[in-house]
Amino acid sequence: MTKKGKLIVFSAPSGSGKTTIVRHLLKQKELNLEFSISATSREKRGTEIDGKDYYFLSAKEFKNKIKNDEFLEWEEVYRDNFYGTLKTEVERIWKLGKHVVFDIDVSGGLRIKRKFPEETLSIFVKPPSIDELKIRLKKRQTESDDKINMRVAKASAELATSPLFDKIVINEDLETALKEAYTLVDDFVNFKKKDQ
Repeated sequence: MTKKGKLIVFSAPSGSGKTTIVRHLLKQKELNLEFSISATSREKRGTEIDGKDYYFLSAKEFKNKIKNDEFLEWEEVYRDNFYGTLKTEVERIWKLGKHVVFDIDVSGGLRIKRKFPEETLSIFVKPPSIDELKIRLKKRQTESDDKINMRVAKASAELATSPLFDKIVINEDLETALKEAYTLVDDFVNFKKKDQ
């Protein structure tokens, strides 16, 4: 039986800075974290590498894995465009003796929290405002105005779920947000139960 590590979920609207925070935490060796690589049925983009950026599956392979109950959580974002977390990925990380970090959408994050309420710390990264979020998305210069407007509309719905998370980190000042996230994760992974 694999010794279970902890699960740390980071969810946020696109442009909130959760990926920056997660990358920072992964560099802090004393936290003993490993990134959970998601599976997807979408096509590879640019220089993405299978098994590093995502586990790329065909829609048919993905559906078979759903049927075989191989996912911890999954979602069909668009028709035949699936994202999910394979149970084997969490097992892989636990076998390394590490804690699992997820950079995952809101619904996936909440599903993991429901399945493992004791082992999971769920953190919602909040932008200071919707206006600020829009500015950040525009600065990226990676998407059309229509795409940005879609993300901003989705962000409003995602922000409404923030009270369902264990902790909220407001990313107004990145340095402050990084410190706050570090403290939350450090306290959680290094907390020793009195009865142990």
